Amino acid sequence: MDTYKVLLVDDHELVRQGMKAAYPDVAGTPLEWLEASTLDEGLRIYQAHKPIDAVLLDLNLPDAKGLQGLRTFLHAHADARVAVLSGAQDEFVMRQARLLGAQAYICKSGQAQAVQTTLEAMLAPQVPARAAVLASASLFPRMPQSAVYDRVSELGPRHLEILELVLSGCTNQEISSATRLSLGTVKNYVSSLLLALDVRSRSHMISLFR
Repeated sequence: MDTYKVLLVDDHELVRQGMKAAYPDVAGTPLEWLEASTLDEGLRIYQAHKPIDAVLLDLNLPDAKGLQGLRTFLHAHADARVAVLSGAQDEFVMRQARLLGAQAYICKSGQAQAVQTTLEAMLAPQVPARAAVLASASLFPRMPQSAVYDRVSELGPRHLEILELVLSGCTNQEISSATRLSLGTVKNYVSSLLLALDVRSRSHMISLFR
């Protein structure tokens, strides 16, 4: 293989430029970086430039909130091998990203070696070795276990979707737009989340996952 093709979807130009400068190759094979600043642009570029070896997908894009972007990308391109990019180390989001099909989770505040390891695992030509690494949890940062996740595990899919958006900083109106639920229904879901997680307020709920 002459090059590995990597699609970087991030709305910050400095992040994109920094990634390209820091990682020009993997194990001696040059990287061909494709760039997108929105989810919609990323979807179109992926379709137009297949096959693409890996996708680095930011979770905070202008046209996608939180894990909604990951859901949409993998729904449109089920074959995509996606590593999530995030500025936050949030255990709930990491778990959900993995369940949704992400193959890695890269914290922007993490060490450069972690990104290198992720790229090598996703792109290295030794398929059995790569598969072994990806089958483990090593490409997802480890964090201490918390009793709150026992309660989270009992939530249904729609509650989890609403919780993801709340943790991404979305207002009720933004959640309503993203999920196409009425504002009243969203408020009911948020209220039931407060009860399920035994917290007093939205900010209290968010603090459990930070």
